[in-house]
Amino acid sequence: MSIRHADIAILGGGLAGGLIALALRKARPDCTLLLVEQDHVLGGNHVWSFFGSDVGKAGRELLAPMVDGAWSGYSVRFPQYRRDLSTSYYSMTSARFDATIRAALPADAIVTGARVLAAGTGAVTLADGTRIEAGAVVDARGIRLQGQLSGGWQKFLGQRVKLAQPHGLIKPIVMDATVEQVDGYRFVYCLPFGDDEIFIEDTYYADSPAIDHPALAARIADYARSQGWSIVEVLHEEQGVLPVVSAGDWDAFWRSSGGQIARAGTRAGLFHPVTSYSVPEAVRFALALAQQPDLTHEALAGFSERWAKRHWQRNSFGRLLSAMLFQAAEPLARYRMMEHFYRLDTLLIERFYAGRSSLLDRARIFVGRPPVPISRALAVLAGSGARPRPLTLAGMRK
Repeated sequence: MSIRHADIAILGGGLAGGLIALALRKARPDCTLLLVEQDHVLGGNHVWSFFGSDVGKAGRELLAPMVDGAWSGYSVRFPQYRRDLSTSYYSMTSARFDATIRAALPADAIVTGARVLAAGTGAVTLADGTRIEAGAVVDARGIRLQGQLSGGWQKFLGQRVKLAQPHGLIKPIVMDATVEQVDGYRFVYCLPFGDDEIFIEDTYYADSPAIDHPALAARIADYARSQGWSIVEVLHEEQGVLPVVSAGDWDAFWRSSGGQIARAGTRAGLFHPVTSYSVPEAVRFALALAQQPDLTHEALAGFSERWAKRHWQRNSFGRLLSAMLFQAAEPLARYRMMEHFYRLDTLLIERFYAGRSSLLDRARIFVGRPPVPISRALAVLAGSGARPRPLTLAGMRK
């Protein structure tokens, strides 16, 4: 049995774990790290995106080497409304994420193809028998949903494709809900990475996490044809299922996700309850952790629990909106909520995505003709509506 030593062992080389390693490397170069990932690459198989207003200057600097696409605005399309917004938008790819982390960390600080068997306050055991002894362990291996949280699902299939001719887009289409509404709220998401290269994602806010890959792939092809685009080759493909949280027992969720060790990313519940976006929270948490004066396991475990609980408490309004989406709106009419939302002030929209909605923002979202049946909306507000579905799906990462 081999034994390795580190000041901090980070379990999971996805978005949250990689950003923590990068932030620590920049802020605390004297701190020895071990980043442990069960796959053979870091970051998995993803395209992550974020708005420029989601993160501050330090966050943008941390993410800059990973950015594969940057645009000065984006557009949305709904059956009765279209809009161009001037908020900057950025996308990152797993390949650049992997390259960035490997360039920043010493080669012996990264362990890939390693499955964790057991993790405790100061030690980790890997499947090959390796024992890691560390001053602190941070678990960022992804969320484990065992029924403590309730709500619905955001599921998607995305393809980065090469076209026979230029697509003509100069900015992303973050939501195109003019498509046929199937399996809940459906929209198509487009990222123009090059003149003849585009990422097309078919996304659903659905009651079930099941993905029919052939059906979604066919709808992507149909959408491309409807835009006058001829696909020559599929360059990259990813699919995913993410929780959209409307309620839950946070204490039970925290107890179920690990022992007395620090947690990060979606394993700590650090994602937007409506959009499932995890980039802003992953950045904030990584930067904050790297500035902690005490990096012992007791200090980091307490820090992560307090941070995660504050995030849960601050996002009660987001969970209410998720409840409206899944419990008050008819599945095929859910798009009306987002159509209503995108008629609001740009700064309000930016604050919502960043998880920083003000009290006035919350009031404005509910002002006017409701996009859901009023009786169902009142039932949700009163807590007397249909009970949300428990979310049970293991090993989810984004």
